[in-house]
Amino acid sequence: MLALAVGLSWTQGTAARAAEKAGAPAPKPSETKRVREPAVAGLFYPKAKAELEAMLDRYLASAKTAPVQNLRALVVPHAGYRYSGPTAAHGYKLLSGSSFQTVVVLAPSHYAAFEGACVSGADEFRTPLGAVPIAPLARELAKTKPFVPEAPCRVGRPQWAMQSSRPLPAAGADTPDTWEHADEVQVPFLQRVLKEFALVPIVFGEVDPAEVARGLAGRLDEQTLLVTSSDLSHYHPYDKAKELDTACVRALCALDVEQLARQEACGKVPILALLHLARLKGWTAHMLDYRNSGDTAGDKSGVVGYAAVAFCAPGKSAFPPEDRRALLKLARQSVTEVVTQGRLPEVQGDRFPARLAEAKGCFVTLTKRGALRGCIGNIMPQGPLWTAVMENARSAAARDFRFPPVQKEEVDKLEIEISVLTVPQPLAFSSPDDLLAKLQPHRDGVVLHLGPRSATYLPQVWEQLPDKTTFLNSLAQKAGCAPDEWRKPGVKVMTYQVEAFKEADPAAGTGSANR
Repeated sequence: MLALAVGLSWTQGTAARAAEKAGAPAPKPSETKRVREPAVAGLFYPKAKAELEAMLDRYLASAKTAPVQNLRALVVPHAGYRYSGPTAAHGYKLLSGSSFQTVVVLAPSHYAAFEGACVSGADEFRTPLGAVPIAPLARELAKTKPFVPEAPCRVGRPQWAMQSSRPLPAAGADTPDTWEHADEVQVPFLQRVLKEFALVPIVFGEVDPAEVARGLAGRLDEQTLLVTSSDLSHYHPYDKAKELDTACVRALCALDVEQLARQEACGKVPILALLHLARLKGWTAHMLDYRNSGDTAGDKSGVVGYAAVAFCAPGKSAFPPEDRRALLKLARQSVTEVVTQGRLPEVQGDRFPARLAEAKGCFVTLTKRGALRGCIGNIMPQGPLWTAVMENARSAAARDFRFPPVQKEEVDKLEIEISVLTVPQPLAFSSPDDLLAKLQPHRDGVVLHLGPRSATYLPQVWEQLPDKTTFLNSLAQKAGCAPDEWRKPGVKVMTYQVEAFKEADPAAGTGSANR
């Protein structure tokens, strides 16, 4: 597996040498482009354009990746394509038909020792598929800490440097990106799926990932994609590698910075920067593919792990503030009249817009001084949303078997939250560990089917039970089963998402009735 990487270099002055040989005047220094030449073409991936295109197309065609909404970032591996190309393709397939204009690549340094996050000083980044322009954002970032402009530093040239397709730089001229393969191997994939885009390669040295996240947060728009380059565990036996990588991917998808910091991944610091950024922006992580070199190359005695993970921004709200206010007011009115008069209020359905008459699953949750006081809902759509809100408000106040019925003196002390559900979808998984890897904390509501018994937790429950195993143990107990019942054969799981709003939420434009 030694030939998983190779090296790079600048070609400033190449045009001058060519012009001199041709008898033409050399271009002026201001006219000479700085080109980041491929270091690992012919080593990590094919050097011939046609062969490289065919390999990329084959990997992309084989990747079975479901579309995601509001894609903002990817985690993809950076080994030789023979080893990690199939997994990387699961991430890059999502870019087909997208309109990203700028791609920021966060890569670890494998060969250089330096402080900061080094931003490319090139004008173009070249591969066998052509040259990609470096985005103006690169120069902007290089002026602000913790980013630093590309400059020579202490570099340990890789053993394969003499085999590189690029000329060796002069002694002392190597920079953090001269030989770095972690960013380079991403570029041909990007060229194949995006066609036209500008690039911002950033190589990480000794740097605080949280500071990098803060530096990037205000500079990323909807047309900018973040690609974080990392392999997972290195050179463990196959089964041990899967154990380690499962823990790593679990922490990654849970945006668990503390746990991820204890995992094994060569791009751990760039991944931590992404997790900090995801937390700042409310992104969620979606597992796309996991395998290791034992799966792709056959030798299982010492393998390297690979994962593809997508990060997505929250979708636009389906319910504007006026809809939220109307539904919350209706829920409040329903609870009040059920408790004080023993019946639901009379409501004319034509007063609601058509979107509130659509059939939706929903839950109504009552809390009192922060403690749960009742929560009832319907998972599957059963009628107009406004009707479901009324019925579930009544049931939460008077029919939740876990609590006595709400009393008159309590009504003004309650806070009401409404959760509107997407239609639950089956979650395919091959093992308990695979189930844990695929669950998305803080995003997924979960329906657990254990034979004739079932139970659900809304996504909000992740706030109290952030550990996936604890979450499923508790959900199994809620269904009336042993905590580990979800690990047994025959278990079925469905997931859904919610749009939740409550009376104290500024987005609802209201406060609790007693305020």
